[in-house]
Amino acid sequence: MHIAEGFLPATHCIGWGVAAAPFVIHGAVQVKRTMKEHPGSGMLLGAAGAFTFVLSAIKIPSVTGSTSHPTGTGFGAVIFKPPVMALLGSIVLLFQSILLAHGGITTLGANIFSMAIVGPWVGYAFYVLTRKLGGGLLPGVFMAAFFADLSTYAVTSMQLALAHPANPGGVGGALATFLGLFAITQIPLAIIEALVTVILMRTLLAVAHSELLDLGFLSRFGDAPAPEAKAADATTDAVAESAASQDAAAASVSGQKQ
Repeated sequence: MHIAEGFLPATHCIGWGVAAAPFVIHGAVQVKRTMKEHPGSGMLLGAAGAFTFVLSAIKIPSVTGSTSHPTGTGFGAVIFKPPVMALLGSIVLLFQSILLAHGGITTLGANIFSMAIVGPWVGYAFYVLTRKLGGGLLPGVFMAAFFADLSTYAVTSMQLALAHPANPGGVGGALATFLGLFAITQIPLAIIEALVTVILMRTLLAVAHSELLDLGFLSRFGDAPAPEAKAADATTDAVAESAASQDAAAASVSGQKQ
C-alpha cells in the first residue's frame, strides 16, 4: 500500500525524504545518460513508467479490511537497472498522490523509498541471482517482479511499525502485525504480477527485440550477442568474403594466362 497523509510523524516524513533524495537524483542522471547513449530507448522508458503507474494504481480490497496492489517496478528494474526506476517510480508516486489521492505528499519520501528504491534493487538482485544460477530470462523476470513486490510491502510494514509501535510488543510486535495484515493478499498478488510481467516481457521480445538488444539487456547474460560483437562479426565476415573474392579473381586471371 502507499502510505497516506497523516500516517507518519513529520520527523519520519522528513527522514524518509532525505534518505530517498540521493537515489532519485542519481536516477535522473542515469535516465539522462540512457537517453543520450540509447536515443531509441524512449519508448521502453515510457512503457516501464506506464506499467508501474497502471499496476500500482490498482487498489484491491483485502480480506483484512485494507487494500493491496501490485507495484510494477521489477519490469523496469531488469531492463534499465534499479537507478532508473528510482526516478520513474518517484514520478509515478507523485502523480498518483496528486491525481488519484493514492498515497500522500508528506509521505512521498517513504513511499519512494519502499516502492521505487528498495523494491527495484531487491527485484534486480533476485533477477541476477536467478540468471547466475542458470535460470533463463523469463524465470529471472518472474523472480524480479515477485520479490520487488514483496520487498516493497515488507519495507512499508517496517515504516508503519516504526511510526506506530505496538503496546505491548513495540516495533517488533507492530511489524509482525503489519506483515501478517498484508501477507494474505499480497503474496497471491505478487505471483499474479510476476506472471503478467513475464507475459509483457515475452511480448517485448517479439516487438522490441532490437531496442532491448541496443540497451544491452539481452547480452548481459548471453541471451543474444552484444551489438558491438555483432558489428565486429559482420565486419570480419565482410573482410573474409572480400579476401576470398580477391583470391578467386587472382586464381581466375592466373588460369587464363596459363
